[in-house]
Amino acid sequence: MEKWYWMAVAVLVGLTVRWAVSLHSYSGAGKPPLFGDYEAQRHWQEVTLNLPVRQWYLNSSDNDLQYWGLDYPPLTAYHSLLCACVAERIDPAWVALHTSRGHESPAHKLFMRATVFLADLVIYIPAVVLYCCCIKEISAKKKAASALCILLYPGLILIDHGHFQYNAVSLGFALWGILGVSYDWDLLGSLAFCLALNYKQMELYHSLPFFCFLLGKCLQKGLKGKGLGLLVKLACTVLASFALCWLPFFTEREQALQVLRRLFPTDRGLFEDKVANVWCSVSVFVKVKDLLPRDAQLLVSFCVTFVSLLPVCVKLTLHPSPQGFRFALVSCALSFFLFSFQVHEKSILLVTLPACLVLHEVPLVAAWFLLVSTFSLLPLLLRDGLLLPWAATAAAFCTACAACAPARLEASEDALRLGPFCAAARRLLPRRRLALLLPRAVRGLFLASVTVMVLLTLVTVALDPPRKLPDLFSVLVCFVSCLNFLFFWVYFNVIIMWDSRNERNRKKIN
Repeated sequence: MEKWYWMAVAVLVGLTVRWAVSLHSYSGAGKPPLFGDYEAQRHWQEVTLNLPVRQWYLNSSDNDLQYWGLDYPPLTAYHSLLCACVAERIDPAWVALHTSRGHESPAHKLFMRATVFLADLVIYIPAVVLYCCCIKEISAKKKAASALCILLYPGLILIDHGHFQYNAVSLGFALWGILGVSYDWDLLGSLAFCLALNYKQMELYHSLPFFCFLLGKCLQKGLKGKGLGLLVKLACTVLASFALCWLPFFTEREQALQVLRRLFPTDRGLFEDKVANVWCSVSVFVKVKDLLPRDAQLLVSFCVTFVSLLPVCVKLTLHPSPQGFRFALVSCALSFFLFSFQVHEKSILLVTLPACLVLHEVPLVAAWFLLVSTFSLLPLLLRDGLLLPWAATAAAFCTACAACAPARLEASEDALRLGPFCAAARRLLPRRRLALLLPRAVRGLFLASVTVMVLLTLVTVALDPPRKLPDLFSVLVCFVSCLNFLFFWVYFNVIIMWDSRNERNRKKIN
């Protein structure tokens, strides 16, 4: 009974913060002619309600793709249609074809905010609660504390309930999938993950470690025995779920190709806006877009991304474990964010989901990463007029982490899970005293990172950039965030590679 009491308190606090943020502004509020993501979601409801399915992704007089055309997978379109059916019953003017463009009213804002709140409540929050309840070897209060920290993560709250999107739907499905395969509900997990992938194509960030983990489990069972049967069932589940979602778009070859072109718009270039990844940061010094043609940019980004995540995926396939799976999700998602083609600033949320799942395992680094990810969204949220919610939610998250896990927020060798790496390093460099130097270095980097973020935030908010460099502060935020993300990428790769090696050694000993 006590467990559910504290968990209920954590959920209520998370819901209260979400609704409080939703009272503020949203993307593109009062900014014609295109407005922002709020209008994009409303327009998708208009299109899916008034046009036949075969026209949803096609350019026409009734569906101008230059005006927020659909560019998410079919499940997003079905969700928009569901919301549109409810909206039409309340007020048909909200989703009337053509005449509803740019519609803004207090009643409609309440409706749109309620749809995000309900999606969060039904899909994402139950998955978080179940995940925290399944954490072993900690008390009921600590499970509730972990849930509170995850539910108070500022980035997801600010983007979904402030800026305005439905990321909690795809992340919720992905979390259900992670839960399923982690606890041997492989078919349900695969189905949930396929739903996530059919809701938002950027869930490709999680796809490689997901399928590598399942393949590794099948290999462990033996492909001539139970493993083959499991592999066939998983393949059938994946194919059937994709077929059901895509069935209306398979009637014509050109229609299916058009949907794929909308989902993967390679003509937009290597990056579009200021984003805290490698390509945007490198372009400050070397204009990659000018040096390489677009096809070459696509090839280079693909090769770098593939090489960056290959070692982790191989390790996970050969030595699958739920813990290694969680860390691999963080590492691979970071690889996609840092090195892949056409990344948006909001895509960092796809990395923060697995980072939230390892909060109880590496509290300091995970909380640090989540803070940096929130900081990287600052330029976007400033444009939306969300500075106050950004500061308030970041402070609430820091307070929750410090209050719920004060003893675990330390930078010791064991707390950082760097024991196997330090042991290997000491054998190679016995005089360097890595056991002392590495934890101190991480602690120093943490303090330096937080100091720079605080100072840069104050400068960005208080000062105007030079006229000749209007994007100076935004670029600095992206560059500093990218440097942090590169450190995290190296850190999680080290954990995965050396933990896997340590597991093999233990097996040999036993």
